[in-house]
Amino acid sequence: MKIVAPLPAFCLALALCTGARGQVPDSGRWQELRYASEEVALAMEDRYISQVVELAAQGRLDEDRPLLLRLQAIGAGLLQAAAELKPESAQWDWEFHVTSAPEVDAMCLAGGKILVGAAFVGRLMLDDGELATLLGHEIAHAVAEHHRETLSEALLLVRPYALPPDVMLERLDSDLGLQLRLSSLGHLQEREADQLGMVLAHRAGWPASAMVSFYRKLAAGEGGGALLDAYPLPWSRQATARGMARLFGE
Repeated sequence: MKIVAPLPAFCLALALCTGARGQVPDSGRWQELRYASEEVALAMEDRYISQVVELAAQGRLDEDRPLLLRLQAIGAGLLQAAAELKPESAQWDWEFHVTSAPEVDAMCLAGGKILVGAAFVGRLMLDDGELATLLGHEIAHAVAEHHRETLSEALLLVRPYALPPDVMLERLDSDLGLQLRLSSLGHLQEREADQLGMVLAHRAGWPASAMVSFYRKLAAGEGGGALLDAYPLPWSRQATARGMARLFGE
């Protein structure tokens, strides 16, 4: 039996399939952005809320108050730098949280939801400049709208289906083939987040020596699965940090 979609669904499909382009701040790289930023932020926020609620129920959210205050203080300067490059980010509902969950290193979802693992920070013994580099990397993902770009590229790969962003997220979670087809984009985004994150840290007044030190510690410690496994090789990230330091004149 053929089911005819109602007009609202047809309009959604038409909207999702129409072309849209954007540019990454600072680098100017062109992106496919088929989903509205508000839609993606809402879908990602639902996931984030579920995660932090679960962590809070386990007593693992924001127990380390000194670290949380460090994140908020360092993050304030980075967010100001981000707003200079992407003015609309100043209107986002940014949040910083810390967790003792050992499997968490650091993450930032669309719309500015940041979660940092206390064990990860402690294991690498990050000082404030190094922590600014870590936060700069995570903030860069949001500023560059990498989640929105990934979902948009996934949408192009699953045509002729026009899936809402929350459904596309579920598809990405379960479809290994789709993940593999998007892996090169993921590596590009990670290199971009490294560079843009260091630009944000530099604009916020942090020394380039701390950026080089952070990536050296990350490589030496081999800590933080998500920050290493699917990302540029450690030596490559260190080389990028040294190159950015020279660019900043340090």
